[in-house]
Amino acid sequence: MRRRDFLAGVGGAAAWPLAAGAQPAARMPQIAVLMGLPARDPEGQRWIRTFIQGLRDLGWRNGTNVNIELRWAPNIEQMRGFAQELVALQPDVIQVATGLATAEVLRKTSTIPLVFTVVNDPVALGFVQDLSRPGGNATGFTNIDPSLGQKWLEVLKETAPRLTRAKVMFNPVPGSQFKYRWPQIEAAGAALGLAAEAVEVRNLAEFEKALDAIGHDPQTGLVITPDQYFNLTRAPVITALVSRYRVAAIYPYRDFATAGGLVSYSVDLADLQRRAAGYVNRILKGEKPADLPVQAPAKFDLVINLKTAKTLGLTIAPALRARADEVVE
Repeated sequence: MRRRDFLAGVGGAAAWPLAAGAQPAARMPQIAVLMGLPARDPEGQRWIRTFIQGLRDLGWRNGTNVNIELRWAPNIEQMRGFAQELVALQPDVIQVATGLATAEVLRKTSTIPLVFTVVNDPVALGFVQDLSRPGGNATGFTNIDPSLGQKWLEVLKETAPRLTRAKVMFNPVPGSQFKYRWPQIEAAGAALGLAAEAVEVRNLAEFEKALDAIGHDPQTGLVITPDQYFNLTRAPVITALVSRYRVAAIYPYRDFATAGGLVSYSVDLADLQRRAAGYVNRILKGEKPADLPVQAPAKFDLVINLKTAKTLGLTIAPALRARADEVVE
């Protein structure tokens, strides 16, 4: 999706022409944005609204004192094409959401400042040299947090106290968060009386096969870890499959719970976009990405779907419901 197609409601990304007869103005700073999601993805729209509002809060107005070029790219081919297109514009800074999109942009430039979000491990992926001193042209905000693995087990057990086992599904691909999560998940499971077992799934067929193996067992729950394949755009498909097998599950993104999943506990990814606007502002004012540390998540979302809980015969404890950031009735 090109800038001219973007809804004015999220910041007015369309270009404003010069008035007739006006002299060409000095070049305004330019921000290029590459979102590694489909243009119609609701969560992606929330991210870009938050980013643009963050810029507005810092005094930047698209078409007034900054130009924003926005592209949406849900697959690798589009990411590569738009990465090349945006780099060719020679913007002052590029903001990129998702690790795959970040990798494609960094293949095209080692000089244009880049601020990434929703990246698992920027050091292992080669995006930065060190979290505290990135050292190159990229910095940003990772969605890795040591507490997540433990919290998934705790919330799942609190949501469905009858559980004694938890299957933890992950996709064993390069850059997967799973190696960071598993020690905390195992330890949390032992403390909660949940026997945790890791299950590899690489596609929907393997996912359904694993579900079939645990379905009809009311004492086995499911943890779905973050993965680029099972991302936000597949939330309705994933939750429909889990519902079919009547499994109590916790998900890594809020969209899964709003799409019919039982419960989600996740990093507030929109908040990463808000904070990214702050880094973009600092770079536009002269700071270098090499000197801006990569930062960890600061906010988290708990979303509970009461309709799904009722379908599974679960009663959500008032204390858990009170802690929720959103309750789907």
